[in-house]
Order: sequence, then C-alpha cells, then structure tokens
Amino acid sequence: MSEFRAFLKEYGVIGLALGVIIGGKAGDLVKSIADGILMPIVGLAIPSGEWQKIAIPLKAGAPPESGLQIGAVLAALLNFVIVAYFVFWVSKKLLREEKVAKK
Repeated sequence: MSEFRAFLKEYGVIGLALGVIIGGKAGDLVKSIADGILMPIVGLAIPSGEWQKIAIPLKAGAPPESGLQIGAVLAALLNFVIVAYFVFWVSKKLLREEKVAKK
C-alpha cells in the first residue's frame, strides 16, 4: 500500500484526477452559458431562429434530418471556441499570478 501511495504522489495522479473533475464541471458551466445565453443571441441574428437545425439533404426528396447536419456542427464549433477561449483566459490569469509570485 505504501508503494501505491508513493506512486500516486510521485506522478501527481491525485492532482490530475482533481483537475479532470474540476475541468469537467467547468466545461459543463461554460456549455450551459453558451447554450442558455450566447446561442439564443446568435439565434436572433438568424432569420429562422432555428439555425442549429439547418441540414442539407443528401438525396432529392429525402427529409433534411437524414442529411448533413450543418447547424449542429456549427453549434458544436461555436461551443468549442467559447470553451477554448474560457480555458485560455482562466489559464492566462492563473499563470500570470504564478509568474508574479515567483519574481
């Protein structure tokens, strides 16, 4: 058991696990902000208002739902950009504080 504890401490497994858990919850928070606040604002700019359901049918006469889901891909891309910027912003603030503390 002591060898296992040494392994956990040496490789920072506990810190990594905590980071994954907190990162997952932060991702959920940012996604809910994007879905609940930002996406409806984007939806106002699109005349139909349901831009996330835009699809291109692959066959003539086929329902659009069976084709390329362009709106869903654009929504996922926008969510990714928002989450990536949030992570960048938080890490920039945290790393800047760390650099100031080191000097």
